[in-house]
Amino acid sequence: MPAPQLEDWRAIAVNFQERWNFPNCVGAIDGKHMVIQAPANSGSLYFNYKSTHSLVLLAVVDAQYLFRVVDVGGFGRSSDSGSLQNSAFGESLRDGSLQLPPDTVIPGAERLGLLPHVLVGDEAFPLLDNLLRPFPERHLTREKRMFNYRLNRARLVVECAFGILSSQWRMFRRVITTSSEVVELCVKATCVLHNFLRRKTI
Repeated sequence: MPAPQLEDWRAIAVNFQERWNFPNCVGAIDGKHMVIQAPANSGSLYFNYKSTHSLVLLAVVDAQYLFRVVDVGGFGRSSDSGSLQNSAFGESLRDGSLQLPPDTVIPGAERLGLLPHVLVGDEAFPLLDNLLRPFPERHLTREKRMFNYRLNRARLVVECAFGILSSQWRMFRRVITTSSEVVELCVKATCVLHNFLRRKTI
């Protein structure tokens, strides 16, 4: 799974605009807990809020349900925000080395000036220059409600991709009883195979 380059991000943004009506979006980001058997002497490192032991798959998905960036191996106790902060992708996002397209003007919103290309995530993620999350659900104006609707609609592609992944590979429907190192390799392999099958379908 090669790291997306400038032209790849541009193509993803065009697809999000055409399919999900969300401009300047280069991907939807979310985390998924892969349930595993607790490794020996791991304490509560892998114990998550669902009272199971897990590794976290942090993924960026494009408008056609393809995995573009995956980071596997976060401890189950970590939140999505913590997994992003501790990942190589999160570091690249913060230091601006992702090679995202330059800021552009959105048609119909010229008064806002140049706007950055962004990833979309849920409330678990921090608000960054290149990462958007919904407005808190309190006293929202009509414009903010509309923004939340559009953002959540675009964000659901990553949830759907996780659903497709789980339905295709039975290992994700039960506790994975092998070492954490092998689990990481298996999860990465299924993500690559998922992309292969999706590209054939597309």
